[in-house]
This record gives sequence, structure tokens and C-alpha cells, in this order.
Amino acid sequence: MANKKRINHSAVQNRSQRKAIKRWSPLFIMPTFIAFLIGFVWPFIWGIYLSFFRFKTLKNINFTGLDNYKAALSDERFGASFWFTVAFTVMSVIVINLIAFSVAFALTKGIKGSNFFRTIFFMPNLIGGIVLGYLWKIILDAVIIRFLDSTLALNAQYGFWGLVLLVSWQQIGYMMIIYVAGLQNVPDEYVEAAKIDGANGFQLLRYITIPSVMPSITICTFLTLTNGFKLFDQNLALTGGKPFNQTEMLALNIYKSFYESTTNMGVGQAKAVIFFVVVVAIALTQLYLTRSREVQH
Repeated sequence: MANKKRINHSAVQNRSQRKAIKRWSPLFIMPTFIAFLIGFVWPFIWGIYLSFFRFKTLKNINFTGLDNYKAALSDERFGASFWFTVAFTVMSVIVINLIAFSVAFALTKGIKGSNFFRTIFFMPNLIGGIVLGYLWKIILDAVIIRFLDSTLALNAQYGFWGLVLLVSWQQIGYMMIIYVAGLQNVPDEYVEAAKIDGANGFQLLRYITIPSVMPSITICTFLTLTNGFKLFDQNLALTGGKPFNQTEMLALNIYKSFYESTTNMGVGQAKAVIFFVVVVAIALTQLYLTRSREVQH
């Protein structure tokens, strides 16, 4: 009887707690929700609206329909920025994920000082993109001038690989932490069973480890993919789009189209909407493909 009373009392207490949470939760959620509406939803809707207008200031706007979108899509510089961004994103996704996974794999093998190395690898992610961009610009320009008699601003190839190096150095540590978490959750019984069946190291990696960490691969691929397309700070600081806008990525192109326009900011706004649609479409496609691999395994 005593046990039943304690159980009943606990159930009543849990119900009262749930009621209290349900009653007061709006009070705590509302400030964040209002900030989200003001800081994201309203500017997003207003931005889509303005993409259909020709304007220099918000006091004088003229409806132009799809003219801004036609101008954006016919802009050769915008197209060049798109393909440069695609090339950069593909390369950075491959480099970051391969190195991050390899480092995480090594650090989960019980090597001495693994916690120290995790901290060291993660630290670059704490530095702001603008600061990193200017630091790496100084370092890379000094090396390139010394050995190649050029600079990042004079050679588009050097600018491209400089961006890949900078972003990889910054993001590898963050992705490594996600991979470490995934690798630590690989079931030991699967590994032991595969070893008993005679599987070698490569077979263990291919058939046990990688399928088991597919959720981590999905997350890291999504983050590196979207970060690559959205890159702005590092691009602005490292190359600024030089030489002749050949290293200008989409976000920087949109920024310049909007703030450097003397006649119509609407084209820059239309580019931003196109940019949003493209990134969302690519990100959702990637999520679908990688999550389907999770289901298979």
C-alpha cells in the first residue's frame, strides 16, 4: 500500500509539473519568438517583396515585376561567381570532411594526449572569419611573394586555393568533434563480430564504421556544404574578389550588387532571393541523399 501511495503521489506531482510547464512556457518562449520574427521572418518577407521593385531608397520604390530577376540571371559576373562558389564548395566539402574524419578516426584509437589534440584542432573555429582572412592573407602573400613572385590578389588560382586552405583550417576541428561523437557510438559488438569473421582494417572501415557514422556524415556534409555557399567574411578579407572579381563568391557578389549600386538595389535583392532558393534546394537534396544511406544501413 505504501508503494502504491508513493507511485500515485509521484504521478500526481508529474501531472502538476506538466501543467505548470504548459501554463508558463509561452512566457519564456515569447521573447525568443518575437526576436525571431523581428530579426529573421519580417526582413526575409520584406526582402522578397523588395526584389520586385526598383529602388535606391525605401522612400522611392517602383514596381518592375520580374525585371530584377531577369537582370540578375543575365549578369555574367553573377554567373561567374556562382560557378566559382560551386567549385570552391565541392573542394572544401571533400577536403574538410576527409581530413576531419581521418583526424577523428585517429583520435578515437586511444592515442596519448587525444583530448589535447582535439582542443588544438577545434580552436581555429573560435576565431572570427574577418580576422582569419586578414591573418591568412598576410601569411599566404608572404609565402607566395617569396616563392612564386605573385600575390593572392594577382592570381585567381592562388586566391581559390587560399580560400580552400583558410576555410579548411577553420572548420576541420569543428567537424572532427562531430565525427568523434559518431565514432564513439559505433557498436563494439559489430566490430568484434566482423573481426571474428576475418574482416581486415579496410573492411571494418567500409562495412562497419562508415555505415555506423552516416548520421555524423550527414550533419558534417550539410554544414560544410551550406557554409561553403554562404561564405562571405573570409572571401571579403582574403581576396575581396580580386583579381578582376575572379575570386568573388556569391555572397560577396550580392553584397557588392546591393551596396555599390547607384541606381537600383532591387537587382541585388533579387540575387539574394535566387541565392536562398539555390542553397535550400542543394542542401535539401544532400540531406535526402545522405539520409537515404542511413536508412539502408
